[in-house]
Amino acid sequence: MPANFIPAGLAAIAGGRDHITLAEFARAINKAPQTVRKNLCLKGECYGIRSTKIGNRHNFGVADTAALLNGEVT
Repeated sequence: MPANFIPAGLAAIAGGRDHITLAEFARAINKAPQTVRKNLCLKGECYGIRSTKIGNRHNFGVADTAALLNGEVT
């Protein structure tokens, strides 16, 4: 797979955007939103991906999420 390959499910969730919300990120990685929040609180990251805060909301990069789903993030 190419390094910038975005899985079809993630592309459908993102809808052409560069960032997705915490709830969308949780759905993409098949975890509960509360699990993502807990990891952010305890570790400052979730499965190796740091969020970007816009206002008071956590957003995750689509490219970073794709890398996680492709097994490129450890």
